[in-house]
Amino acid sequence: MNALAKFRPAILSLNQITRSYALKSDLKIKWVRAEKIPCYKPEKSGDLQAMPKFAGTELMKDFRESKELETANEHVRNLFSIEHNRRREMVEIFKEDMVRRVYRHELDYGSMEAKLGLMTARIRSLQEYMEQFPRQSVVKVQLKELIDKRKRFLRYLRRWDYRRFEYILEKLDLVYKPYPTKFHWITRKDSLRKLTDTHCEQIKQSRLEEFRQQLEAQQLDFLEKKLNNLELIRKEQIECQVPVTVEADQIKAVRKQFEELKRKREAIAESKREQEDS
Repeated sequence: MNALAKFRPAILSLNQITRSYALKSDLKIKWVRAEKIPCYKPEKSGDLQAMPKFAGTELMKDFRESKELETANEHVRNLFSIEHNRRREMVEIFKEDMVRRVYRHELDYGSMEAKLGLMTARIRSLQEYMEQFPRQSVVKVQLKELIDKRKRFLRYLRRWDYRRFEYILEKLDLVYKPYPTKFHWITRKDSLRKLTDTHCEQIKQSRLEEFRQQLEAQQLDFLEKKLNNLELIRKEQIECQVPVTVEADQIKAVRKQFEELKRKREAIAESKREQEDS
C-alpha cells in the first residue's frame, strides 16, 4: 500500500497532461486530395479531340491511286485495306490528314505548322495506345517527350507569331497549357489553411449581409424620425430667433427620400402578396 501511495501523485500528473496541438477542428471542412492526372493524358496535354475511328475499308497510303485495285476482287482489295494491315498504316493516314489541315503547300513537311501537325498526330496515336496498354513505360517516355517538344514549339510561336499560333490551335483542336510560373507542392496543411480562410470569409460575408438587411429594415423608421427631428429643430430655432442651422432644402431632401423608400417597400409588399395569392 505504501508503495502505491508513492506513485499516486505521478499517476495523477500524467492524467492531467493533455495534448494542446493537432486537435480536431469543429469547422465542417473536409479536404480530399485531388486525383493525380498523368501528364500524357489529353486533359494535361491540351488535345481536345482523340484519334478518329477509321472504317477500315480505306486503302493504304501507297495504294490509293492504284488502277489495278479498282478492278480487283473484293478479297484482293481487303489485303490492301487498313483493317487487314498494321496499325502504322492507319497512323500514316492520320498524319497526312493532320498535316493537310495546316500545311502551306502540297509538298510542305518541314515548316513549323507541318511539324506541329505531325507531332499532334503522333501524340494522339500514342495516347490511344496508352489507353489500351498503360504499363508500356517506353511508349510513355516517348509520349512525354513529344508533348514537351510540341509545347516548346507552341511557346516559340506564341512569342513571335501570335496569329499563326492561334490559327494552329484552331485547326488542330488544341489548347495551349503553359508551364506554371511557380511550382508548389500540394499539401494537406496549406490546402486546409486555404479552405479555412474561404470558410471564414463566407461567414463574414453572411454576417455582413444579415447586418445590412437589419439596417435596411430599420431605415424607414430612421428616416421618419430624422424628418420629425429636423422639422422640430427648425421650428424651435425660428421661434427662439436664433441662427437657423437646418435648411428647408435639407428637410425636403429627407422627405423625398422617405417617400421614395416608402413607395418602394409598398410595391415590394404588394408583389409578394400577388405571388402568394397566385
